[in-house]
Amino acid sequence: MEAIAKLKNVPTSPQKMRLVADMVRGQKVSKALGILKFEPKVGAKAIEKLLLSAVSNWQNKHEDAKIEEADLYIKTIFVDGGSSIKRLRPAPQGRGHRILKRSNHITLVVASSAAPALEETNSAE
Repeated sequence: MEAIAKLKNVPTSPQKMRLVADMVRGQKVSKALGILKFEPKVGAKAIEKLLLSAVSNWQNKHEDAKIEEADLYIKTIFVDGGSSIKRLRPAPQGRGHRILKRSNHITLVVASSAAPALEETNSAE
């Protein structure tokens, strides 16, 4: 029992966003929200909103289950590079240096730790 949320074209470099993603990978949802709420890094607010969206997606998918009993955790989170905007910065002697304004795509999967036991019993039959 899992739910996916994706966020595309976030105007932050993938390297900076991966630092935040590595902090919450594998954590329980409640602990991850606590980490992200007080994290000063640039990407923390975007990942926090994405995590709340993933939890909401999980609720819509499993309306009969309660979140408290589901024991949700972040199963996978990965950051892919998006498109780059190219800009020119003036340089000495009439030249121009290229500036890359990078963006990224984040994919987050939330799963219930109570669910694998149910799935194993169903596949064994």
